[in-house]
This record gives sequence, C-alpha cells and structure tokens, in this order.
Amino acid sequence: MSNDPMEQLDRNLARVADLLEHHLGKIPPENDLAAAEAFVWHAKERWLQPVEKINRVEIGLLKGLDRVRDILIDNTERFARGVAANNVLLWGARGMGKSSLVKAAHAQISNKNPDIQFKIIEVHREDIHSLPDLLAILRKEDSRFIVFCDDLSFDGDDTSYKSLKAVLDGGIEGRPENVIFYATSNRRHLLPRDMIENERSTAINPSEAVEEKVSLSDRFGLWLGFHKCSQDEYLDMIDGYVNYYQLKMDEAELRAQALEWATTRGSRSGRVAWQFAQDLAGRLGKRLD
Repeated sequence: MSNDPMEQLDRNLARVADLLEHHLGKIPPENDLAAAEAFVWHAKERWLQPVEKINRVEIGLLKGLDRVRDILIDNTERFARGVAANNVLLWGARGMGKSSLVKAAHAQISNKNPDIQFKIIEVHREDIHSLPDLLAILRKEDSRFIVFCDDLSFDGDDTSYKSLKAVLDGGIEGRPENVIFYATSNRRHLLPRDMIENERSTAINPSEAVEEKVSLSDRFGLWLGFHKCSQDEYLDMIDGYVNYYQLKMDEAELRAQALEWATTRGSRSGRVAWQFAQDLAGRLGKRLD
C-alpha cells in the first residue's frame, strides 16, 4: 500500500462519499435546465431529469379536437410570449388526447418561436405536495415553463390538493410569472362524486365543505372538455395515422378492421385508434417512428 499522503486522502474521501451515499442515498446531479426542452421532476431528490426524446404525436394527427386545440394553442402561445395566460384543466373522456394535446401544443409553440426558451416539466401525481420546492427552483430561471400533471385527481383523505390550490392562486409569493400549470383529469372537479357527497353529509356546514373541495378546479382559468368521439371521428383518426405512416390497406377492409377493433375494446377514442394503428403497422412489418 502506498504511503503517498495524497493517495491516502483520496481513499479517505472516497470512504466518506460511500458512507454519505449509504445513509443519504445517491446524490443526484445538479439541475441543468439548458440540457433539454423537457424534464421529469423527482421530488425526493429535488432533481429535474432531462428527457432526451419526448413521447408525443404530431398535432395534426389529433382529430376531432379543433376547438379545444385552438384554445389551448392560443393560451400557450400567449404564455410563451410573456403575456397574460391561464392555468388549464383538460378534463373528460379517457383516451381522447388530453395529454397528447398538451405535449403537441408545446412542440408547436417551441418550433414556431425558436428564440424563446420554452420548457415542459412533468410532475407525477404523487409529487404534487412538492410543487412549492419545484417553483422555488423555476422562479430563478429565465426560461418559461409548463408544469404538467397527467391524470390528476384526489381520493379519500388525500390533502395534497391544498398544496396545489396554494400554488395555482394563493400563497404570499404567488405563482411565478414564468410558470403555468396544465393538468389532465377524467374528473371536472378532480374529486370523485362520493367524496364530495360524503363531505356534504358529514360537515357541520355542508355547503362550505363542498366549496372547499370544488374550489380547486376553480383555480384553473380554462376548463377544456373532451368527450367521446363519434364513429366518423374515430375513423378519421384511423385515416390520419394510416396516411401519415403510409400503411397500405384496402379502404373497405381497413374500415371493417378498425370498427371491429373498437368493438372488441368497447369504446372509440384516440387511444384506441392509435393502438389499432400500432397493430396494423406490426402486421404489415413496419415501424411507427
């Protein structure tokens, strides 16, 4: 073993680092918000993980959403340019493109305004309580951020919605000027009906108890509703994917298979249309890149 003092110091420092990692967990890298255009927030480590390739589809492939698409893009572009814009709740039927539209809108505005540092950050539902920590990091940055939570809802005795309420509209600091909050949910009020009814039946003042719960969704300036699609809209979605990815099939046979696919799943939606396109591409020996 070497008696070199510097080598001995290096070994001692390595032992200290191992002990710290054992007791405190692995120390994450420093946040580098210039590393990507999208990040995932890890609350425990207070770390924004860069996303190299965002999972999203072209906005033109999202059929049957013209009205809500235009409203969301307008709101997003205003925010990106630094003028007044609202937090947005996208609610409604499953699989109708709520989260896909958020990511596609971010892509369109970023491509249209390459001179603007415009990022999107995904926050997992279970990390909602840590939003104040995230905003403290973002408040210091020059970039503009969509903070996005997919499939947001609250159940039972969950009180983390109070953290979200403070972030959206309250608190002594308020929401940072460079941050906007977008959320998707199957519920318009983010809370199940039985939870609201239970509050109504057990509270001393039922109307105040319900107001406390329902007021969360009121903090979103825009509510965009997504509803189940018609058969024609579903087939239009199929045609969009088939044409975009150049999947060759007889039109009548394509229609028959697409309708059978929806029937076996008991629903028609953008998600079902995409799943059919994936299956069709696989049977034709093609990749969907």
